[in-house]
Amino acid sequence: MPRALIIVLDSVGIGGAKDAHEYGDAGADTVGHIAEACAAGRGDRAGLRQGPLRLPHLSDLGLGLACEASTGRMPQGLAPPGPVTGAWGYGVETSKGKDTPSGHWEIAGVPVDFNWGYFPNTIPSFPPFLTDALIARAKLPGILGNKHASGTEIIDELGAAHLETGKPICYTSVDSVLQIAAHEESFGLERLYDLCRIARELCDPLNIGRVIARPFVGSVEGGFKRTGNRRDFATQPPSDTILDTLIKAGRAVVTIGKIGDIFAHRSTGQEIKPHGNDACLTAAIEAMSHLPDGGLVFANLVDFDSEYGHRRDIPGYAAALEAFDRRVPEIRASLRKGDLAIITADHGNDPTWRGTDHTREHVPILCFGPEVEPGSIGRRASFADIGAQALAHVGLRPPGKGEPWP
Repeated sequence: MPRALIIVLDSVGIGGAKDAHEYGDAGADTVGHIAEACAAGRGDRAGLRQGPLRLPHLSDLGLGLACEASTGRMPQGLAPPGPVTGAWGYGVETSKGKDTPSGHWEIAGVPVDFNWGYFPNTIPSFPPFLTDALIARAKLPGILGNKHASGTEIIDELGAAHLETGKPICYTSVDSVLQIAAHEESFGLERLYDLCRIARELCDPLNIGRVIARPFVGSVEGGFKRTGNRRDFATQPPSDTILDTLIKAGRAVVTIGKIGDIFAHRSTGQEIKPHGNDACLTAAIEAMSHLPDGGLVFANLVDFDSEYGHRRDIPGYAAALEAFDRRVPEIRASLRKGDLAIITADHGNDPTWRGTDHTREHVPILCFGPEVEPGSIGRRASFADIGAQALAHVGLRPPGKGEPWP
């Protein structure tokens, strides 16, 4: 029985969304603009990378063609070197959002057809009933922040005050999220997680998608740095996803990276959560080596988004794409006869764009395996087609929306 592997390159969008103007993102194009910047020398960084963007393996699978189909423009340097070896196309998001849960849930067959709750871009951002309850229930001396902010900038701004007062740093963004940053050592990692569990309960009536624990380390003298111990406390999908279908059918499921958090640990099977793109990809390849017939490995590689997209780091993003590209042959080697691998994304995060938030974009869909027929799969009307295809490949019917391709 065949098996399936889905790898989500978090935020690796390919532009083109027709409704991008509704989100302030008309013209955003993560991959296309990175390629353009690298060709112009703005992707160079001493000791990291230089020159044009080089993604030979992804281009061979059809990434450049997917970008061209999405936007009408072939990104510089991404034309396939010869006949493509993968089935390629692009997906259109139908969910009402450009955030991580919306993108992943839609991939898994549950587009978000409701409106998330959001916190206003005011100071304070959070309603008093929420912060008062959080302070009282968690026995806090108070909170810091209470505004929209960049996660790296706010710990630089308020890290010293946090150490001095013991007050956690609470902030939000244009996404449906409450983020809480605290020092792993002085505040305590488990205490931060417990605080986020309380915040999750308090945010439920407001329909907030995620509460995120953002631990950091460091000192006033040496500076502060976020650690890999982030944890997302998400609300549960409103109906069955492809993961529920697989588990109910007695199939093996292995989820890598933050997939378990995104789906609120429902039907997420064996959860493996290493730190960083490279470690997550290694875990996914290793999981394929012992995945039973009919099973699924579902992986998220978050660094593209968290380390480079939000920080508007063009050279870092380009280097991360090239590092992933170099490992595509390892993914191929992990596949047995009949297996299917799908490389895709959940939204965009154009590092050349204004601000620090996600961008509303199409996503690439690159499919390959020993028996996958190369060629175009065209425009897919929903990300849900990705999960539907994975389920159909292992002999199951999708639980919700989504249509597999021929």
